[in-house]
Amino acid sequence: MHRVEHVMGFPVSLRVDDEQIGEETADAVFAWLREVDARFSPFKADSEVRRLDRGEIARSGVSADLAEVLDLCEEYRVATGGAFDVRLPGRGLDPCAVVKGWSVQRAAELLKAAGARRFVLNAGGDVVVSGGPWRVGVRHPEQADKVCVVAELGDGAIATSARYERGDHIIDGRTGRPATGLLSLSVVASSLTVADTVATAAFAMGAQGAEWAAAREGCEVFAVDAEQRVLRTEGFPVASAETRAADTRAA
Repeated sequence: MHRVEHVMGFPVSLRVDDEQIGEETADAVFAWLREVDARFSPFKADSEVRRLDRGEIARSGVSADLAEVLDLCEEYRVATGGAFDVRLPGRGLDPCAVVKGWSVQRAAELLKAAGARRFVLNAGGDVVVSGGPWRVGVRHPEQADKVCVVAELGDGAIATSARYERGDHIIDGRTGRPATGLLSLSVVASSLTVADTVATAAFAMGAQGAEWAAAREGCEVFAVDAEQRVLRTEGFPVASAETRAADTRAA
């Protein structure tokens, strides 16, 4: 089964190789992602996030899901010394940097609960896989037609933060200015919740973010800094030369 839909502002593709998994499972996955978009989008006036931001509901009165997301936001704000911050001066509450990975990981758990064993779920270039090996190509930060690394994953996730798709959209909360120092940073972890949030938080920290991410438990990192130098942790799962034709491609 293979399906692609546009949700939360980016394409989401689902491939499931288990024959017993039907379209109803894919329906449930995309229904969940649409629900998340409706509830947590900072761009929808009636979302729970916007209502919290306007003071229409109290922090103590938010849903369990939003409370979990906000707790993660605060955890990473503290861990990065304020570089990662979903409440920037002059802007409304925007937890998208956590919501994306968190919600797609939840979707992967829906697939597993339905009996899926071999699948790949690609959300705008951030990928969670099961039943590999899967090979995931990471786009070169300065050459759109090339990849800079191909990761091979069995079960787990990979997320990349960079400026090539959306420009200087990641802000260093310590300065209020676009983050500098890195061109691209990819994180492999057991869940997309961790991989995506660590990648974004590290990018917001600038040049020091690569080493910070590498020190996070369970995270493997591939980063290209502003001087085009590469930092790769020893455990980053680079595909062998014989298997570098990527099965799927991350942003």
